[in-house]
Amino acid sequence: MTAIRTLLAFDFGEVRIGVAVGNTLTESAEPLTVLDSLPTARRFAAIADLIAQWEPAALVVGRPVHPDGAAHEMTLRCERFSRQLAGRFGLPVHLTDERYSSAQAASDGARADALDAEAAAIILRQYLAQPSP
Repeated sequence: MTAIRTLLAFDFGEVRIGVAVGNTLTESAEPLTVLDSLPTARRFAAIADLIAQWEPAALVVGRPVHPDGAAHEMTLRCERFSRQLAGRFGLPVHLTDERYSSAQAASDGARADALDAEAAAIILRQYLAQPSP
């Protein structure tokens, strides 16, 4: 039997970071909060608090790409954010395709102040739906 694992997911942005929580048993995810991206020290302090509270087994970060899958400037920033998370918190960090997650959150009727957290939940649901390697 596979252990139930809690995961935190992030929809990284230059202004805000959406956060969601989910687990591998139900393969569900719920929006949790929206953090300010800056200042960096406050961002990581807030993430540290969330990690202490939820005790996730791993972190998931949405990796933005162009519709054709090509990387762009924000892709590199998200990859850097992922490396920072891994280095600071010592947890596995998984990048997953986040194309259209914010658009889907908006079309699902997410409130403007919760849009990024809902996008993080969509990212986590997509990650959980992927076949395990």
